[in-house]
Amino acid sequence: MSAPNARYVVGIDLGTSNSALAYAPMPGDGSALELPKVELLKVDQVAAPGSVEARELLPSVLYVRGEAELPEGALQLPWRADPGYCVGAFAREQGARIASRMIHSAKSWLSHSGVDRQARFLPFQSREEDAKRSPVEVSTALLEHFRAAWNHRMAQGDASTDLAEQDIVLCVPASFDAAARSLTMEAATAAGLRHVSLLEEPQAAFHSWIERAGEDWRKRVRVGDIVLVVDVGGGTTDFSLIAVSDAGGELELRRLAVGEHILLGGDNMDLALAYGVAANLEAERGRKLDPAQMAALVQQCRQGKEALLADPSLAAHPIAILGKGSSVVGGTIRTELRREGLEQMLVDGFFPRCALGDRPARAARAGFREAGLPYASDPAVTLHLARFLGQQHEAARELFPGLADKGALLPTAILFNGGVFKAQPLQQRVLEVVASWCQGVGQEPPRVLEGAELDLAVSRGAAYLGLAKRGKGVRIRGGSPRAYYIGIESAAPAVPGMKAPLKAMCVVPYGMEEGTSATIDGREADLCVWTGEPAAFRFLSSTTRRHDAPGSLTDVDAEQFEEHQAIETTLPAKGGEPRPAEVDLRAELTEIGVLNLSCVERGDDHEYRLEFNVRHREG
Repeated sequence: MSAPNARYVVGIDLGTSNSALAYAPMPGDGSALELPKVELLKVDQVAAPGSVEARELLPSVLYVRGEAELPEGALQLPWRADPGYCVGAFAREQGARIASRMIHSAKSWLSHSGVDRQARFLPFQSREEDAKRSPVEVSTALLEHFRAAWNHRMAQGDASTDLAEQDIVLCVPASFDAAARSLTMEAATAAGLRHVSLLEEPQAAFHSWIERAGEDWRKRVRVGDIVLVVDVGGGTTDFSLIAVSDAGGELELRRLAVGEHILLGGDNMDLALAYGVAANLEAERGRKLDPAQMAALVQQCRQGKEALLADPSLAAHPIAILGKGSSVVGGTIRTELRREGLEQMLVDGFFPRCALGDRPARAARAGFREAGLPYASDPAVTLHLARFLGQQHEAARELFPGLADKGALLPTAILFNGGVFKAQPLQQRVLEVVASWCQGVGQEPPRVLEGAELDLAVSRGAAYLGLAKRGKGVRIRGGSPRAYYIGIESAAPAVPGMKAPLKAMCVVPYGMEEGTSATIDGREADLCVWTGEPAAFRFLSSTTRRHDAPGSLTDVDAEQFEEHQAIETTLPAKGGEPRPAEVDLRAELTEIGVLNLSCVERGDDHEYRLEFNVRHREG
């Protein structure tokens, strides 16, 4: 929903590791030809006890102060007294010392359907109950901080310039499902942001590249290009394909495909580095770290990784781990994270050379599994990329007839995004691997779209899209990045030990445009619910099925479908007596990028909203 009197368009990157905000003045009535300039907001944040600094990046970390840990007023900000917690730079620094009171990677938990994302369980496995927050609450706290920092610098008492009154484009991973997008909007609403739309992060990165290239972007891509956006952030790896085509003599951009939700990114790399440092400590000094020290080491490795990637002249980053007494470690342990070890671990461990036909390993699952984030079982980004490109082969064959002999939809250009790619060896390895795939099928190696801002592209691109919506820039078309389905059990005779086969009825086709809706006649699947009782529906999606129309039924193939938490509603019992009611389904993809599903009782025409059961735990 657009803000009628907005003075700015604002782009927010609510990242796993770092967040950022960019903005541009609202374009006028169309008389001005010049594109308004996108700027970055320097965000005031606690940098040290009693000290506030303005920085371009806001670390996506919340820290809750312990009793008598810091002096009163240490976490005070220009717009509020010390609340006992902080987000940003000092939260990350203090959390590296006392990890049990620090919450990071809340965004990764926001997409995890196996937990109650509105419950207070973070920091995960911490015993500090007073520090606990929910993933939604942490996301809200970060957005509240952005609003307060914006109002302090930009509004200064002018209500019309309050962030709540501006047009905001908030970015989410392309692989976020409908429930995760809905929870993100819930956090934005709780932070008082009223005019918000959602945008996929890889699209935002590409929009940023266009903004930085200016009119020259039309000379740097050509009709027939397939641009691969490789976005490796703090918590997720996202792949997107964007096609460049001709539309009446003008270049048109369309998002062809997005990858599945892969929890693989900087968090995994920090863990790997920490385990490497811990193993060296034990081998060289005979010092074994306890769980609290290990948690602190992970955060220090995160800081060391970011410092080494940001400054190529550094050979090493110091690490100091507090001791826990003479029985474990007598005194502070000092070591360092060295560049050569970091680059070897990241390049060979996370970006190994592989063939186009290789696939990620599927780890065998034990009967019991420790609770936690469902990280990807295989840490090789290149293997996940091979799988993604292979999956898109069939989906895009009709658009590109020459695909038949290639076995994958291979890119002609690559755009990198995410702070991980500050390490040039990682970019070079991805290019090397993809070039080898292209060579194998007689295709030219992809070129790199230079000029991307790896940390800031998403926020800048989101602000640029706000301008593009008003005719001041170029938009990528795409619609829904997934097709969505209701699960329906097949009508089959009962067989001992076997469940009835599951079929999927399409409710949202792939590419359904924002601001459109579809109604599915429930008679085709004999949809019936009992009034007065909760009606739950299994909910699935696919990123590869392109041609299923609303209402069509198909068998569920585990390779093509992903099941999410259930959706449910309750139709009121008229006259107080439960009864069966025949229903149709209505799906709407709103202009802000949120999916709404409703049951419509036949003959009544009243819509009953289907809610995502975000408290559901998968078995």
